[in-house]
Amino acid sequence: MSNKDILGFIGTGVMGASMAGHLLAAGNEVHIYNRTKTKAKKLMEMGAVWEDSPSALASKCNIIFTIVGYPKDVEEVYLGKNGLLESAAKGTLLIDMTTSSPKLACKIWEAGNLHDIAVLDAPVTGGDKGARDAVLTILVGGSKKDFDRALPYFKLMGTKIRHMGTAGYGQKTKLVNQIALAGTMTGMCEGLAFARECGLDPKEVLEAISGGAAGSWSLTNYAPRILDRDFEPGFFVKHYIKDMILAEEAADEIGLDLPALSLTRALYEDVVEIGLENAGTQSLFCLYDQVDK
Repeated sequence: MSNKDILGFIGTGVMGASMAGHLLAAGNEVHIYNRTKTKAKKLMEMGAVWEDSPSALASKCNIIFTIVGYPKDVEEVYLGKNGLLESAAKGTLLIDMTTSSPKLACKIWEAGNLHDIAVLDAPVTGGDKGARDAVLTILVGGSKKDFDRALPYFKLMGTKIRHMGTAGYGQKTKLVNQIALAGTMTGMCEGLAFARECGLDPKEVLEAISGGAAGSWSLTNYAPRILDRDFEPGFFVKHYIKDMILAEEAADEIGLDLPALSLTRALYEDVVEIGLENAGTQSLFCLYDQVDK
């Protein structure tokens, strides 16, 4: 970690605010931008420097992190008019931590090469709690040299940090995570619904099964929220649907059928239909729940 590095952070939402906060707390100079300035207020109170646009931020920072909503947002921030690749100086390191398209990650990496700008795709998993506690898993694609340059900063935000290969491989690994999560979330919600309808105490059931073969990160972190009727977002339903669509598209390109993933996406689209697109992914349980939500 160089004392000369000036950090930029674009996207101060549910996860980004905590991640940028850890960089600040370590004594780094951090410039920030977010489409909604009010969401960056706490960071500014902590000492972050507000910038009015990605291009203004890029003109002052030599390592820039982004975590935005959708691939179209990533493309706009990086490749759009006055975007990062157009505005950043040669030698800048750009790190996208959004869950996005592997193909887009490769496109941005190639464009970075043309501008003598380094690019990493480094999506994260661990939700809002992982971001707050600085225990995220960070999955990185790009050159090992650039990974090593970013590693001291990654260590301020996460604990499991892996270089997965060349450009796009961070995104591919994150999609594996999202595919595996699909069955976990549906199984957890259906299991809790079954326990309740059988007349069991769901909290006692949760304690009984969490240490066995059914145990998982989701069961530990999301099941208690469900039982407490807490459907606030640690990870938005709408963003998980985006991730599942990205995984389906990537699977189609290699001729792989993923029926369980497609079924889970359809269930989450039903969650959107009942008005919960901005709720947390644990709100899938509401499809099985007859209590007023």
